[in-house]
Amino acid sequence: MPLPFLTADRAFDTEAADDVALPHDDRDRWRRPYRPGPWRVGAAALCLLLASYVLSAAVIIALTGTAGGAAAVFGVALLIVAGAVRLLRMGVWVSARGLRHVGFFITRTVRWERVVDVRTVQQPVRWLGLPRTVQGQALLLARADRAGDAVPPLLTSHNADFLSRAEAFDRAADAVEAWAAEYRRA
Repeated sequence: MPLPFLTADRAFDTEAADDVALPHDDRDRWRRPYRPGPWRVGAAALCLLLASYVLSAAVIIALTGTAGGAAAVFGVALLIVAGAVRLLRMGVWVSARGLRHVGFFITRTVRWERVVDVRTVQQPVRWLGLPRTVQGQALLLARADRAGDAVPPLLTSHNADFLSRAEAFDRAADAVEAWAAEYRRA
């Protein structure tokens, strides 16, 4: 079964990616210009493993206990699976319409007309989203309607997608900057 939210543009992984700045077929489709990192995929896999145990418990409860208890445990398993899928969908998505920053609870979409600048800066960033900060790189978005406001970074070199993968962060940041450069002037 294909999982489109796990795939990225294949042309960024090949040697021919240098010839094509923006490899895309359907510009209106939302796409993530990078693959989810091993930390994110590993956390989602552990959640799905936990969900399988909870589903087994729901079956055992259904066979030996009450239907209400089994339904409650099955509901918990569904919440864990939904959380794992949402964890995999987190990140930056781009299309011809704009830029979408998908978080675990909140999704923010910015039309390209409102984007002033997308740039990579060296600054303290949060390590795996925890309160601890380390020196790293961040991809920042400057919006026309929020001049001067502090906006959380779109990507960081120490988040779950790019921890210990500096080249992958550079490719992803370059891809998002290329989308912004193409559609801001259009």
